[in-house]
Amino acid sequence: MSDRYSYTSLLKFSSELFIATGLARERADVMARVFLEADLLGFTTHGMNRVASNLTWLRDGQSRITGEPEVIADCGNLFNWDANFLPGPWIVSQAIEQCIERVATRGIVCATIRRSQHIASLGAYCPQIAEAGYVALITCSSPNENTVCAHGGIDPVFSANPLAFVAPSSDYPILFDISMCITAGGYVSRAQREGKKLPGKYLKDRDGKITDDPAVFFADPPGSILPIGGLSHGHKGYALTLMTEILTMALGGYGRANDSAATDGEANSVFIQMFDPAAFGCLDDFKKQVDTIKSMCEKSSTRPGDPPVRVPGQRAWQSRQDQLENGVELYPTILEDLKPWADKLRVELPGKI
Repeated sequence: MSDRYSYTSLLKFSSELFIATGLARERADVMARVFLEADLLGFTTHGMNRVASNLTWLRDGQSRITGEPEVIADCGNLFNWDANFLPGPWIVSQAIEQCIERVATRGIVCATIRRSQHIASLGAYCPQIAEAGYVALITCSSPNENTVCAHGGIDPVFSANPLAFVAPSSDYPILFDISMCITAGGYVSRAQREGKKLPGKYLKDRDGKITDDPAVFFADPPGSILPIGGLSHGHKGYALTLMTEILTMALGGYGRANDSAATDGEANSVFIQMFDPAAFGCLDDFKKQVDTIKSMCEKSSTRPGDPPVRVPGQRAWQSRQDQLENGVELYPTILEDLKPWADKLRVELPGKI
């Protein structure tokens, strides 16, 4: 069984690391909560695994320690911010809170953010939204990133472009956070680090050959990740990728068309759309429909010996509840990577339960 740590000890540990790097306590606490929320839900490549890189960006000045976003547009039910490299988890959390505040009186709210530092797991922002009784769609892209090929092409063109969706119900919410490519770059990096092959042939080398070797992704020139659907149905993932790039960069007014984007590093473009089901009629009626759809899936027949059908969000929510009650299971390399930072910043490592 993996080692477990108390939620509060991990939250305190991460927050103190960010404070020691110069971030105000209020912002450090938000950062720590977002990263740990990702681990609770099982998104381990974008949880506390990302704390070390964020500490580096803060130390090196790639993330701004202080300041507020510039308001590009604000029409009440929509707004567009330029984060100018404020820490991603903090700036997106501020936007989510604005959306929650506004959607209660406006029914539907949209937001875009340009030039945010890396925003971690989109799924980590979803529990707060579901618990408030709202529905949301969140996606992001990175104008400086080229890792995913267009369907039928060889060149890496797009970023991974995750898409998250959350909807409340009577028990666990429908919740998912998926990339528009067949696997996330974080999993490719993890396989390369551990000397493993990928579970399937998810990559394309510069000769167009499909492979499961993560080294292809880091070659010079680099290979690319296939869109969702792979060789046979990649046109679907390709279309969804185009949609996410347009919602984030085109609506936000900043992206691949800007010359500065080529040197902007981890400049995330973000799109958030939030709905209040009660504005359409009745929240209870909404949940009744969601519950019925979930139940139909859960009761689907399966072959003898196969596991029951799961609804997106079911396992993540169970994982979240279990880890809040019984301690958080961290991927083994996470604290290994954070120990040098803890030593340097004189922050005590959390103890196991």
